[in-house]
Amino acid sequence: MKKWNSVFANLAISYISIVLIIVLLLCSIFYVYFSRNYKEELRDRNQLILENTAQTIETAVFQRAQQIYLDISLNQNINVRLLADSSLQSNHSKVIDLQEFLKSEVISNSDVVQAVHLYYPGQNVMLSSLYGLNFNVDQDSRIANLADWIDGMRSNKQSSLWTPTRLVPKDIYSNLSDGGSNALMTYAHSYPFQVSGENSDVIIAIDVKESAISAIIHNMMPSQYEGTFILNHSGNTISDADKGKLVQGNYDTSKIRGEAKSYSGTIDQNSHVVSYQTFPSTGWKIFSVVPSSSFYEKSIFIQKLILSICLLAILVGIVLSGILARANYSPIKRLTAKIRGLMDHSSEHVTNEYRLIDTAFVKLNDKVNSLEETLEANSSVIKHNVVLNLLHNCYTREEWVEELSFLGLSSEYNRYCCLILDSSEAFSRLSSRNMQYAVYRIINQLEAASLSNSRIIAEALPDKKVVIIVCANQESEDLLEQISQFVISEGQEQFCLDVQISWGCWVHEMTDVHRSYIEAQTLMKYVYFLPDTSILKDRKLLNRENSLDQIPQAILAKFKDKLHARQPQELVTAIEQLVTIMREGMYAADHCRFVLANTVFVYSDYLKSVRYKHPEQENLDLFNQYVGLHNILSFQKWLVDSATGFIAHMENRNSERAVSSIELAKQYIHDHLSGDLSLEAVSTKVLLSPKYLSTLFKEEIGVTYTEYVTSHRMEKAKALLGQNNMTIEQIANTVGYATAAYFIKRFKEMHGCTPGNYLRNIAK
Repeated sequence: MKKWNSVFANLAISYISIVLIIVLLLCSIFYVYFSRNYKEELRDRNQLILENTAQTIETAVFQRAQQIYLDISLNQNINVRLLADSSLQSNHSKVIDLQEFLKSEVISNSDVVQAVHLYYPGQNVMLSSLYGLNFNVDQDSRIANLADWIDGMRSNKQSSLWTPTRLVPKDIYSNLSDGGSNALMTYAHSYPFQVSGENSDVIIAIDVKESAISAIIHNMMPSQYEGTFILNHSGNTISDADKGKLVQGNYDTSKIRGEAKSYSGTIDQNSHVVSYQTFPSTGWKIFSVVPSSSFYEKSIFIQKLILSICLLAILVGIVLSGILARANYSPIKRLTAKIRGLMDHSSEHVTNEYRLIDTAFVKLNDKVNSLEETLEANSSVIKHNVVLNLLHNCYTREEWVEELSFLGLSSEYNRYCCLILDSSEAFSRLSSRNMQYAVYRIINQLEAASLSNSRIIAEALPDKKVVIIVCANQESEDLLEQISQFVISEGQEQFCLDVQISWGCWVHEMTDVHRSYIEAQTLMKYVYFLPDTSILKDRKLLNRENSLDQIPQAILAKFKDKLHARQPQELVTAIEQLVTIMREGMYAADHCRFVLANTVFVYSDYLKSVRYKHPEQENLDLFNQYVGLHNILSFQKWLVDSATGFIAHMENRNSERAVSSIELAKQYIHDHLSGDLSLEAVSTKVLLSPKYLSTLFKEEIGVTYTEYVTSHRMEKAKALLGQNNMTIEQIANTVGYATAAYFIKRFKEMHGCTPGNYLRNIAK
């Protein structure tokens, strides 16, 4: 009972310790993150909002006022210097036009601009969109509120200035005491453009509404609006939610200025976060002063929430630790009970479960050693199965790690390539025992070879092929060439065998060797068509395998036509042409094998149609002969020998029949394709009965009389189509068809396409 409690206690303490460590670690991580990163993120977001607000004010207000100045100074329809160059008496209409233009500018920009003034220092005259024309400006009390920018520009060494905000009456009939006032700031610029204010002929002043700036701040920073204000270089308040601070004296900015654009500071004994941004046009600064508590309220709440969750996690973890400890102890208890049941009675006195399990493992180890000896004896069979499963992609990465030891392969290699050795033609000459000896002799020599720090694994495949897996640290075509030449030379020297090898691609993982194997298999298909190539490594063959092109029907039809015509030389040429196009053309191997099989079928079917009997073989099985051929050159020789022998035999047989009669019929058909070529009409011409003439055509030529006539008519039609100087109707009449429609139908049945398509094909 004590031992049981000891195991359970150890498990419980382990789980509780893990829970506490994980929870404390998470608490530390969350605390550090939310005490630093989260606060910085809030501050950066506030700074970003302030930057966007400053950019908007800069674009929508300050740059817009500067643009209005440019519109006035550069407008060619008005003379800004009107009152500076001539007397007023002769330019009343022009003065009125100029004032109307100023009013139109104000109306066009009424959301930002209150008024536009033109002041002429030399004449002390001002033309205003709001006050009209005024002489002796210094003595006019109505426009005393304009003195700040007038006096400023008279002594200004620069060409422009921005005035602080001032309160002015809403109109000329109001005053400040009755509360009807607007907060305005003025942008004044000399004219001409680059002249200083004290030397200017005309000063163009634009009164900008402070409310336009306040509206932007209120819209873009609603929560920080009350703590956002703008100060000029002197500390004067340009814009503020508290309008009572406008036009006051210097603002004490010593407590809120710093190097950083966002920092923490104490204002009125309270902690605040201060952010500011400078306007490029004016050099003024917009400040956002926010109590620190507004930044950290969410952070503190989240920290408290995290602490509560962590405490809850600890409680749940302790409960789960007890449950898991009990649940995990149950398998140990069941395991020890099962071990006692399997072991002898001497284990009953062992009360320590771990000691009992240790004893069981010692005995198990002895049995495993015995099993390993058995596996060692059968290692070759296991290795063979592992390689086959690997080539067929039967392993996941986890499963492959367990099977790796059966190949005796370390994991230090990072490139793998698969080669296939084809020796079916060579091995076919050996007995089964000698063939097996030759295969395993080559395999053993390959695996024993050490080439360029590589490892070679070789296994025999069920189809008399040998697969070679090359393991190396880098891709090397020279290594593959060296291995290939080694195999070829060993096969020729020791066994007088001519072998062919195909290469797959290099892969990075052993579990991807099946991709390299598939490529090597694909290239191995072309061994049949390239028997004179020892190493198949040309990657163009992979493109050929994916090709959808088909061998032209004209080549196949040529073989059939020459076979039916029993022209041996032309037939040999047709076979050579077919073999050449399969060896050199971009046609898939499977398609070529299908065409070869179809060619054998056409040949076999024709032999049956003419009731051909081989003089030496009673049952002529062409397909078995074809399957036994190992390459296309053997196929070519076999087909040429068989076909020429058949033609020679048939020619001998024809000499014993009425050759002259059928030749006469063939000549008549050739000369009268457009005439009446019915069986009755032609049999009359050659002095034979219709039935006998039909029999001669079937036996001697291998086709019926009708098929022969149709074939010659279509050959004539093809020749006429090739000349391309007659219509389809004319060609139909020339070859003996009454209607073009019936001619087209017969042509399509014979050649698989209409005359029009045939014309387009030969035109390409």
